[in-house]
Amino acid sequence: MSRLERLRAELPVLGHAAYLNAGTFGPLPRRTVEAQERWLRRGLEEGRAGHAFFVEVLGLRDELRARLGALVGAPPEALALTTSTTEGCNIVLAGLGLGPADEVVTTDSEHPGLLGPLRTSGARVRVARVSEVPADGALELIEREITPATRLVALSHVLWTTGHVIPVERLAGRGFRLLVDGAQSAGAIRVDVGSLGVDFYTVSGQKWLCGPDTTGALYVRPDERGGLAMRTASYLSWEDVQELEPWPGARRYESVWLPPGSVAGLLASLDLADEAGDERFAAARATTERCRELVAERADVVTEPGHATLVSFRPRGAEPAEVVERCAECAVVVRELPGTGMVRASCGWWTNEDDLRRLVEAL
Repeated sequence: MSRLERLRAELPVLGHAAYLNAGTFGPLPRRTVEAQERWLRRGLEEGRAGHAFFVEVLGLRDELRARLGALVGAPPEALALTTSTTEGCNIVLAGLGLGPADEVVTTDSEHPGLLGPLRTSGARVRVARVSEVPADGALELIEREITPATRLVALSHVLWTTGHVIPVERLAGRGFRLLVDGAQSAGAIRVDVGSLGVDFYTVSGQKWLCGPDTTGALYVRPDERGGLAMRTASYLSWEDVQELEPWPGARRYESVWLPPGSVAGLLASLDLADEAGDERFAAARATTERCRELVAERADVVTEPGHATLVSFRPRGAEPAEVVERCAECAVVVRELPGTGMVRASCGWWTNEDDLRRLVEAL
């Protein structure tokens, strides 16, 4: 048995279902739930107070920043813990203080977790219509929307609709800030924020990292902190609570006390990913290509070869909701993408040939 096959056994849902929905929620590892349960039991039996308790929890948060920083190639002090990609986007959009005179460029294939903060930012939003063009044409359409008034380009690294990778590194260092939604990339493909040159990058803990709900992070490039105001400060934001002196790094943007069990649970999920090793990225890519080949026998595949770990397709002779329901009856978990006519399958390092064949049989 290979290492990945052995670790797959730590994801109990795979024992009875072809779980292909990590783009929404990844399969929970047994060790993750056990870590959460230990903290809940401890709070029940010992209480949730005292100096030692808080020192330990703050230490867990420090460890999580370091681990997530290593995941995306950033120092720990450049990471703020968040509850989601949406929260990270809101921190950036609010902190930049955008107004009607400012332009933001995005695409028509963004998740509401980014589109919502953009809509409420006060800026004028220019939208690149990339949804109906080949993947290699997306960058040109994005660049056409950039003007001298553009203060921010905000878009996904991997589009949640098609799974196509946007070459965000080719937008970096061009006089505007670059906010990247990493919900479908961090944990699924290799990410190095330094090489990408981005200013802000969000991480979702509950998707490809298989962590608990409401966990995530925001990367803030160290030299950007002076231009990103604190709009949601909390007790956690201050290094000196008495003098209200903020932390020197991205920690100043933390506004939510994540449950200790959630922090410990995400650390456990990261342990599992580390045990899977770097080969997990190549394995997921190979499985995704295999998924494309098999699904193309029964549906019209939208996702082009050589991108990330999502496979979106248009069913033949059935509505997407009907296909998702039929798949569920066959213990195959995929999701409909509302308003697109597409169904999406998510392929992780844990996905195997049997999962894919079950999907095809359900189709």
